[in-house]
Amino acid sequence: QAQLVESGGGLVQAGGSLRLSCAASGLTFSDYHMGWFRQAPGKEREFVATISGAGDFTNYADSVKGRFTISRDNAKNTGYLQMNSLKVEDTAVYYCAAGRRGAIYSRLYQYWGQGTQVTVST
Repeated sequence: QAQLVESGGGLVQAGGSLRLSCAASGLTFSDYHMGWFRQAPGKEREFVATISGAGDFTNYADSVKGRFTISRDNAKNTGYLQMNSLKVEDTAVYYCAAGRRGAIYSRLYQYWGQGTQVTVST
């Protein structure tokens, strides 16, 4: 049974950094694209970033481009989201997901983690 577990969320001041991790089990991790999504209170879940199974292709939402970096270590079955220059508007629950296709649409991902809260204060 596939499972994704996020960690690394927390409270940080604006301008600070956090690194989220997504530990995968029960699936051949390198066969799957990995995506990060986020959902703020009262808003729909939105795409943040995605990376191909081999790690050779990435795509970012415009709102995080240049500040966030997605990566993965297939030997450790773990994906990462490095978040720098954080803004208050980055506050949300962040979810990692795995899918056979890399996409900006959440419905194309088969497996999801439980989410980790990121709160950015002024």
